[in-house]
Amino acid sequence: MKFRSGKAVLTAGLVFIMVVCSITGCVSPFSEEGKGAEPLSISGFAFDTTYTITLYQGGSQKMLDHCVSLCTDYEKLFSTTRKDSELYQINKVSREAAQSGEIDGSISIKISDQMYDILQKGLYYCKLSEGRFDISIDPVSSLWDFSSGKGTVPDAQKIKDARSYVDYRNIRLKKHMLTLKRSGMELDLGGIAKGYIADQIKDYLTENGVTGAVIDLGGNILCIGGKDTGDDFRVGIRQPFADREETVAVVDINGKSVVSSGIYERYIKTDDGTMYHHILDPKTGYSYDNNLLGVSIISDRSVDGDGLSTTAFALGLSGGMDLINSLDDVEAVFITKDEKLHYSENFKKYLEKE
Repeated sequence: MKFRSGKAVLTAGLVFIMVVCSITGCVSPFSEEGKGAEPLSISGFAFDTTYTITLYQGGSQKMLDHCVSLCTDYEKLFSTTRKDSELYQINKVSREAAQSGEIDGSISIKISDQMYDILQKGLYYCKLSEGRFDISIDPVSSLWDFSSGKGTVPDAQKIKDARSYVDYRNIRLKKHMLTLKRSGMELDLGGIAKGYIADQIKDYLTENGVTGAVIDLGGNILCIGGKDTGDDFRVGIRQPFADREETVAVVDINGKSVVSSGIYERYIKTDDGTMYHHILDPKTGYSYDNNLLGVSIISDRSVDGDGLSTTAFALGLSGGMDLINSLDDVEAVFITKDEKLHYSENFKKYLEKE
């Protein structure tokens, strides 16, 4: 953990390390005995990443246990790899329809309330980005392996063939029915799922009296209130490619989300030194190359931070900055390859005050 001014700095854009007390040894922050005690915290693994939820004001172990259940439930909805997930089954139906020869036929599938909700949000960012963010990217993204450390560049023809299935405009939602206008289309919600789930956890905690907490889903940081009534949480913006504790900026956050996207998170390098990162351009099937190392978004809802961090990165510094400055209650910092920081109009009000 990195410390500045005597206070812990949480790091956005990666799995940050928090002091996690043993649940059995903690006292609920609700009790008189618990005043001044260590915060109540729990960690787990889902969505291919580690998550940590820490309660500073209000809450109980029972609530934390329920948060773990929520993470498990949402993974069973939105995972592209779990065979029992709703999303996996949607993609399977579409894939099998294409394999059976129904290449140009549309398919309709009944979906859950949560799937309908997140798909609506995903399509909003598809439209806002004019397709630079596209939730139908799975046929392409599934060809790439950025997580094992042993990935190679997919065959160019396979990328070209997969791209023909990618077009968010061929997705229709109506009365909890999903229609894919072409069988063989497959969806990937990785660009917004963690933010969506973090928001649901926050809603649950606040509805049950929690007034100070940090929800970290693999580096998506979402804060409820502050550490105490007079102290904001401090969140570090990670230095790209540096040690995970190194930061380029620290922001004071109260009740908001900090989400980062960057080329340093997951990538592969070829023998000739060419680097490919996980933020893929739906039009080419390859990584975006636009002189950016990363983008960090401050927003009220984490799902918006998720969608906007990818969208703003895809638009590049000029287009991404114009978009952020046109939105209310959203700020961003862009890091270019020369390691310079570029702030949106009102970002600096969040910068740590020494």
